[in-house]
Amino acid sequence: MLKTFRIGGIHPKEYKISAGKAIQPIAIPDQVIVPLSQHIGAPCQPIVKKGDVVKTGTLIGKTVGFVSANIHSPVSGTVLKIDKALDASGYRRDAVYIKVEGDEWEESIDRSKTLVKECILSPKEILEKIAAAGIVGMGGATFPTHVKLTPPPGTKAEVLIVNAVECEPYLTSDHQLMMEKTEEILVSIAIVMKAINTRKAIIGIENNKRDAIEKFTQAAKAYSNIEVVALKVQYPQGGEKQLIDALLKRQVPSGALPVSVGAIVQNVGTMFAIYEAVQKSKPLIERVVTVTGKNMKNPCNVLSRLGIPVSVLIDAAGGLPESTGKVVSGGPMMGKALASTDIPVTKGTSGILIIPTLEAKRKSMKDCIRCAKCVNVCPMGLNPSLLMNLTEYEIWDRAEKNSITDCIECGSCSYTCPADRPLLDYIRLGKGKVNGIIRARKK
Repeated sequence: MLKTFRIGGIHPKEYKISAGKAIQPIAIPDQVIVPLSQHIGAPCQPIVKKGDVVKTGTLIGKTVGFVSANIHSPVSGTVLKIDKALDASGYRRDAVYIKVEGDEWEESIDRSKTLVKECILSPKEILEKIAAAGIVGMGGATFPTHVKLTPPPGTKAEVLIVNAVECEPYLTSDHQLMMEKTEEILVSIAIVMKAINTRKAIIGIENNKRDAIEKFTQAAKAYSNIEVVALKVQYPQGGEKQLIDALLKRQVPSGALPVSVGAIVQNVGTMFAIYEAVQKSKPLIERVVTVTGKNMKNPCNVLSRLGIPVSVLIDAAGGLPESTGKVVSGGPMMGKALASTDIPVTKGTSGILIIPTLEAKRKSMKDCIRCAKCVNVCPMGLNPSLLMNLTEYEIWDRAEKNSITDCIECGSCSYTCPADRPLLDYIRLGKGKVNGIIRARKK
């Protein structure tokens, strides 16, 4: 029997229409816009100015705190300005505008395709290279990886879990990366195990990726301490807490980190970025993005430099259909609708989903019928209907007591609600407010 998590979950239609499409590099446009905040934590401080010449891989934004991640130039050229730019959340934030001139790379970066297996670096040196390269969680959370690989005092990672689930409908970027970069990912797993001093790793792959399961199972035979586990197809199994429950049958307590139950979880895309950082001295300047949608001419998986406008990726997939109602960064469950296709690709851009007009329109909200479907599917065991009401009436103390901050924003509640109530929208609003109250209280 296939493993899965024990609480809640749904199985939306998969629509993996770009599955099996080989990763194709995107041509670099004349200008890129590189946001200085592409991660959870403090934005970077720009260390370049107008008129500076940069190479591909040049450090342009430096961390100002521990929970932050360096930003590097994804192109070579001249810095045009440091100015505000619209991000995927709809806010204007600091960014570096660069005029592209050729494609000259920093000499320290190994651009060869040769697989480098041996790593003679110490655990400390590995973490330093990961931090220097600006690696973040590439499954969407964008938490700085060097921080995640540095557990708090008193905690110990017993197992490294590699998240190869990709449970969001439509998205196939991780799947294709697994098929094309299997060996590199396995080398990276061994490197991270060394960095966190653990002797066991588990790769969790959902059973709708049989080719990836077979390929990794075969390749992992060369590694005695790496196990490949096939998982039942169940959303949101890509959530850290759900994946830990599925693989280890351990539940992370409310407010606690995964390492509190002995696990560190890393997305498969992050693992490949770690390989390139440690073995090739390559900073995180590009990533695989799925560009897809029911009416797209050429749904595809592309390798995009960071800072390239989303419009360029859409053009590579055949252009924006006339039927377009919404452009989403990410998948249909947890993604965010974009205000403009001029918004640049960032470290957290896993997919660009084009939703037709008829599907993009929201249905009118009706009264709650107390069916409890939202409660039954919530993977965190919450009561979404109650949390929506508490947010609507601004009863913040009760919202906090009912664990609104535990919501992982998977959208299962809204998906299953027969009354078409925007449960997740309200819970997101309430969660943000309660988190602000908690931070103010701590100060």
